[in-house]
Amino acid sequence: MNEWLKFLIVIAVFLFIFYLPIENVRFTNAIYEALALTKWYAQEHVILCLIPAFFIAGAISVFISKLSVVRFFGINANKALSYSVASISGAVLAVCSCTILPLFTSIYRRGAGLGPAIAFLYSGPAISVLAIILTARILGFELGLARAIGAVFFSILIGLLMHLIFIKEEKNRESSDEFDFVAETNNRPFYKTFLLIFSLIAILVFANWSKPLEQDGLWHLIYNHKWWITGSFFIALIFMLIKWFDKAELNEWVQSSWALALQILPLLLAGVFAAGFLLGRPEHEGIIPSNYIASLVGGNSFFANFFASVAGAFMYFATLTEVPIVQGLVGSGMGKGPALALLLAGPALSLPNMLVLKAAIGFKKTIVYTCLVIFFATLSGMIFGAII
Repeated sequence: MNEWLKFLIVIAVFLFIFYLPIENVRFTNAIYEALALTKWYAQEHVILCLIPAFFIAGAISVFISKLSVVRFFGINANKALSYSVASISGAVLAVCSCTILPLFTSIYRRGAGLGPAIAFLYSGPAISVLAIILTARILGFELGLARAIGAVFFSILIGLLMHLIFIKEEKNRESSDEFDFVAETNNRPFYKTFLLIFSLIAILVFANWSKPLEQDGLWHLIYNHKWWITGSFFIALIFMLIKWFDKAELNEWVQSSWALALQILPLLLAGVFAAGFLLGRPEHEGIIPSNYIASLVGGNSFFANFFASVAGAFMYFATLTEVPIVQGLVGSGMGKGPALALLLAGPALSLPNMLVLKAAIGFKKTIVYTCLVIFFATLSGMIFGAII
């Protein structure tokens, strides 16, 4: 590194520390909110959400052949099948914008085309059945229906646009040595691999099953017994690992999962910290006052919808927390159009999500994807607000 550059970095760090506004209450509160959100994320999401997601991603990398992934999700795969499956995946997974990242990274590196992989990335956190039901119950049937339709439609549309924009790079990627199938040999029946990954997904889903509003019905019954269900799948998983997989395969699986964790987790924690500093936690403020945000999303103007989309894109929403946040903003004067815009941009994107995406697919693709999400969320908010 150039000596002058080192000198400038030292000076910049010194000036930052020298003028650190620790006497400012809002600044110190924002630091507290950043630490509190990061602590909450580590306690509530790393163990139950991210660790299962890392193991699922590792299993995809090790136990599913590249040829299978390319056949169903590659650039030349049947578009109707690949985009349909990718666009409805979130209805089962019910994950946040961060938990989906190890799964997206794994299938993309395994040979999935950019378009279907992006459709999966967007839909994963956007169209959880529980989130749609909660939206309809709390914010109104029209908003719940618009969110469901918009999430599925936009996941396909954004995926197709990403495919078309970067089609030259995708063709070069397909023809590169990255997809060399000759050396892959696996004589294990497919159903064994399927059951393994299905058990891992079931553990992820049921361990994170949220408490429903109703005190009876199927959703509440599952919630009351979620640890028994999770435990049953965990026992089945242990049985399969002992009976069907050898030690070398298991070591490779653990190493692959660990490699993904090392790559993704530090970026996620840094992003969550930054999001907490800027915007705080639900019902708590960061460095940006919440009343500023509420005052900017009233009505159904272009600016209100655009600002709601941008704010949603940078905020971090844990699974289902976006609904009470939007409910509070609506109570403060937020228009129905901006509410939909935030619901379509928020769960699918976040600052931590962008940091990991940049490492996985590059800066240019991340920027284009972010802009597409913000654009279509803004457009849908304006149309919905005009209709309602």
